[in-house]
Amino acid sequence: MDRYPTVAEVEDAARRLASRSAGAVRLRRIGTSREGRPILMLSVGHGPRHVLVVARPHPDEPVGGATAIALAEQVAHGDRSSPATDPAVVTWDIVLCLDPDGAALSRGIEEATAGPRHTLHDYFRAAYRPVAAEQPEWAPLEGGQLPESQALFRVIDELRPFLQCSLHGVEAGGSWVQSTRDLPGLAVPFMTSAAELGVPVQRGTFDALYWENPAPGIYVLPPPDSTGRLAAGSENIGLSTWCAPQRYGGATAIVEVPMWATDLAGDPSPHPDAARALHDLAVLVRDGGQQVTAVLDKARGFLPTAREDPSRRVLEWMAGGLYDLVAESWEPLARQAADATRPGGPRRLTTAQVCALDIVARRQPLRAAGLLARLLEAAGDPAAAALHRDLAELSTAWCADFEEALRLRRVPVRRQVELQTRTVVAAAESALTTLG
Repeated sequence: MDRYPTVAEVEDAARRLASRSAGAVRLRRIGTSREGRPILMLSVGHGPRHVLVVARPHPDEPVGGATAIALAEQVAHGDRSSPATDPAVVTWDIVLCLDPDGAALSRGIEEATAGPRHTLHDYFRAAYRPVAAEQPEWAPLEGGQLPESQALFRVIDELRPFLQCSLHGVEAGGSWVQSTRDLPGLAVPFMTSAAELGVPVQRGTFDALYWENPAPGIYVLPPPDSTGRLAAGSENIGLSTWCAPQRYGGATAIVEVPMWATDLAGDPSPHPDAARALHDLAVLVRDGGQQVTAVLDKARGFLPTAREDPSRRVLEWMAGGLYDLVAESWEPLARQAADATRPGGPRRLTTAQVCALDIVARRQPLRAAGLLARLLEAAGDPAAAALHRDLAELSTAWCADFEEALRLRRVPVRRQVELQTRTVVAAAESALTTLG
């Protein structure tokens, strides 16, 4: 497996698996996207308990489609090495792509990242990630009622899964798991699998900056009254699809695997100068965002409007304050880093924690630059070509610096899929034991 499968390839594989299963595997439509695309779910087994797996909740994270089929085949082949994968004990319900519209806008990402020679620049030039209000898992927090979100809520209410697993990927870093409840049996098999596959366990993450951290790479959602929530702040996380299984005593595990790995993500040693590093990263994300926005300002007059084009909506959303929001969310950590230099102060920030923020600071402007480059390519205005060249020079330099500064190495697709599959199965085993 040298590349990620497209949504169509995943759906074709699901149909083939269902056609030869004599009823043990069922494929059905659970909803329809905003643009009329089907949202399909593959159910494997006939056990009374349910694990719900959600692939492609973010369209720029293509690993989940491959993992979805790998999990389905493992259970369909009658793997009884664990109660969690015994089709007589547990039914696995696998949503093949939660955001098919977003995946269509990320079309080409599979080809752009195929083979061992693809680069970060190739990835960012093909990837599309919608605004928060158009992300199906996240839209309910923004007050949105997307049909994709509603389809997932309906399935959760129908199946009452004891575990939901959301399949995510990250451009660079290590692997980690975020969960809405502690799954104490997960840490050891997760860390063992990561070590065997040569993927670092991420010991610090922007997405769960203030979450409980009972084991390396494991992050647990804090209680609702906690003042420390998500890195960029969200007191309404209980409205998300992640928390919906809690209505029935279930849990959700968000499983992240990297496309490119860096050993810095797993380095627990104290960072030598975290306060200075955080200052520099805040400057980096703001400066990069300003440079992309400056190109956007020159092109606004001939690009599609935000109402007409989802990529333009993302660019305006990012230009409207996202870069500052990201940088400002680190201010508590910057104060902690400054206090850590005093006797009796808090524990110093680690290299891994600073690395996680470094990745975020670099990827935000690159995401915007990739979207804007595609809009400029499609524009017919004479000024578009020169702006596109300017943007390409920025992106190329940023990606090269990204790869060099963090010493990135590509993780083969098959290893990403193997790690995510093993981790999901381990989470199901732990949830069966922990949640009853």
